[in-house]
Amino acid sequence: MIFICEGSGHIVIGKNKYPLKRGMLFYIPPGIQQTIEPCVYDPGVYKPEHYMTVHFSGARMALGPDGEWKYQENIKNLHQPLAQKIAAYTPLEELFGKLLDTWDGKGQSYEFVAATLLRQLLIWVTQNNIKQSKNQAISLKIDRIIEYMRQNINKKITLEELSGIAKLSTFYLSREFKEATGYPIITYFNKMKIEKAKELLIEDNKKVKETAYELGYTNEFYFSRMFKRIEGISPKEFYSKNVYEF
Repeated sequence: MIFICEGSGHIVIGKNKYPLKRGMLFYIPPGIQQTIEPCVYDPGVYKPEHYMTVHFSGARMALGPDGEWKYQENIKNLHQPLAQKIAAYTPLEELFGKLLDTWDGKGQSYEFVAATLLRQLLIWVTQNNIKQSKNQAISLKIDRIIEYMRQNINKKITLEELSGIAKLSTFYLSREFKEATGYPIITYFNKMKIEKAKELLIEDNKKVKETAYELGYTNEFYFSRMFKRIEGISPKEFYSKNVYEF
């Protein structure tokens, strides 16, 4: 495994070429050739390559059919991508540093301590992969929800309806949506409606009542209150202000 602390060059793993960037983690399976291609160092333009590596192999004891324990070389590849960007890489960088310091220091029981740190590093990487995969899946669901809102801007949408589309509980969807966008779901949808209302009022020269109905509001006074709560001014004031300034 190679963790990039700084760099501007490239690394070739097998037939694949990847840029060297801070926070990148590379996994080189057994028997795969790799080459690091550094950039020509130019102060103020490129930073010299700085990376940490750990080379390891594994073995296991397996109970054979005859009831005896047998030593087996374990050369299976890890379930790990060849290259990935680690978002919050500080804990990984610290684990790499501790592992290398332990191995280089050759202190008491350093091999045991290094093996323990290596296990911690591999566990962290595995858990981080699961977390990043989960975050990506949630992000795709939220993108789908926002696109659904955009396509149904003239309708009334409920949290339960969106929950069904995302196939998530209303509680979980609400929490993840707010964490990703900074707004509760319905508030976000209302803001989308008001942004569309501003476009209709100015660009299409729609009346307040027409705008309200076009966006699915059956009561123009409720629409006006919603507009003022979000924008700080009424639709009529917004129209007058922007037409005057224009």
